Amino acid sequence: MWFAFYGRISTVDYQDRGSSRHWQLTAATELIAGHGHIAVEYFDVGVSRRTAWPDRPEAARLLNDLCGTNRAFDALVVGEYERAFQGQQLDQLIPLLCRHGIALWMPETYGPIDCDIPRQLALLDLLGVRSQREVAKARYRVVAAMRAQTELQGRHLVGRPPYGYRLVDAGPHPNRAHAAWGRRLHRLEPDPCTAATVRWIFAQRLAGRSVARIARQLNERRVPCPSRADRRRNPHRSGTEWMLTTVAAILANPRYTGRQVWNRQHTEHHDGEPIHGLTRQRDTQRWTLATQWAISARPAHPALVSETDFITIQQIHTAPVPADGTVRSYALTGLVFCDICGRAFDAHWTHGRAGYRCRHGRTSAYSPNPARPRILYCREDHLIELLQRNPSLARTHPRLRHANPAAIADELRHHHMILVGDHDGWIVETDDTRITLTAALPAALYAKIPAQRDGDQR
Repeated sequence: MWFAFYGRISTVDYQDRGSSRHWQLTAATELIAGHGHIAVEYFDVGVSRRTAWPDRPEAARLLNDLCGTNRAFDALVVGEYERAFQGQQLDQLIPLLCRHGIALWMPETYGPIDCDIPRQLALLDLLGVRSQREVAKARYRVVAAMRAQTELQGRHLVGRPPYGYRLVDAGPHPNRAHAAWGRRLHRLEPDPCTAATVRWIFAQRLAGRSVARIARQLNERRVPCPSRADRRRNPHRSGTEWMLTTVAAILANPRYTGRQVWNRQHTEHHDGEPIHGLTRQRDTQRWTLATQWAISARPAHPALVSETDFITIQQIHTAPVPADGTVRSYALTGLVFCDICGRAFDAHWTHGRAGYRCRHGRTSAYSPNPARPRILYCREDHLIELLQRNPSLARTHPRLRHANPAAIADELRHHHMILVGDHDGWIVETDDTRITLTAALPAALYAKIPAQRDGDQR
């Protein structure tokens, strides 16, 4: 028989690829001795056992070869169960292997798996549970230890330093084994090049400046944004300018008070679309509730803003609130698009009515460009009137004529219809048709916005 060998190691920093592959391959070779030879190898490096097979590079290649017509192997062998599977991963793989006539050999079953033997099936279930429990137990211990090290010791654990700080040596590692290997602790220290900018941002916010104004002034003064100041750690970011979200993130980061903070973000795992009948896993980064953060009991590094000022800044809100306390609703949100730049219109309340506008990507973080296209405004009631008066739509979608705004929006979404327009006219687009609503917009369709229109549409 010709075998395919599969192996895996979790990390490249704490495991040696050569030695790990050698012992797994040795175990697999001894198992199949006298029955065949290994024809092809698949070995994943730096992949957790929690990762589904279709999401592992080498395992995914194995699955593609297994389902192909020019397969170079008759059976699959692994050197250890935990190197290949956890939980129900093997339960999902076995039907695929059986469908293609591939036997799976494992040391734990002393040879090929026989699904007709109840004892083997019970053993596989036990191995899956044990492998999953091993991961869960290790994770719990690591998380609990990191929380304690943050709260009790104020230790900098992982990750890049926040903008305004740099990492400096803080002495030998407290673990004797790690210290003997030369590992060192690190702590945060104000960066002489960027700390003054962070202090200025907090001072401006405390003085009542908006986040947009702070970002705009930073761009006008040509202050390098965080991704430009540290290009080595931010190759995936543009590094061109300060964004509103960048300034807001700095103002909301409690580490600038001198306290060490950990667990501000966490990873959520959810199932993705299956491939070959195997479940895929998708990871999403989420912000953790502030009540679940780990915060050091004492200051761990020099502060760039006092705790009193930081708390005061968190209570500053500049978002407009309706004076009458009513809840504003926009029926066509996500259905109105700009024919000039392709962006979705922003919902915009004006003169007591729902409306929409497109600023063609312009934000308040930088000064207006005189050459930019004019900002486009429109009123929701006028767009709905155009939909209801169009004879072509009335014939194909009679519900649009007499429905309320919410029902009209539901009808548009149900039939995958969107409104696309510019200063010259509006159309309704579907996957295969374009229906003209008006060739030229009447002047009344634009919503006059006194405080903004004269300055924004230069």
